[in-house]
Amino acid sequence: MSKEKAKVLFLGTQGHKKLNCGQAIIGAFKEKFNVSDATLCEFAKYGGGKAPEGLCGALYAAQVILGKHPDKMKECEVVFLTFAGSAKCKDIRALKKLTCSGCVEKVAQCLEKI
Repeated sequence: MSKEKAKVLFLGTQGHKKLNCGQAIIGAFKEKFNVSDATLCEFAKYGGGKAPEGLCGALYAAQVILGKHPDKMKECEVVFLTFAGSAKCKDIRALKKLTCSGCVEKVAQCLEKI
């Protein structure tokens, strides 16, 4: 399951290098959505609230993956906001409704359904 793979990549378990939230999503779903290794490398700079507009890196990764499917992305955003309370990393952390690992998991769950 890609959700499990995303979590393993984010936590750096099972012999994998620890990745940031956006990289974990890209890494887990790159085959399913035909995402390049270059995109995975590019996401190294989007962890810890550094995605554009301060977005959660995992959610931003979903936006990149689903760029050609805005209706699917809207569905993911609605579910994500229900659990996280915000799309912005710093707000999510302040609200303490979801951990970073939880954000990775929620985004991965959404992408698995597509």
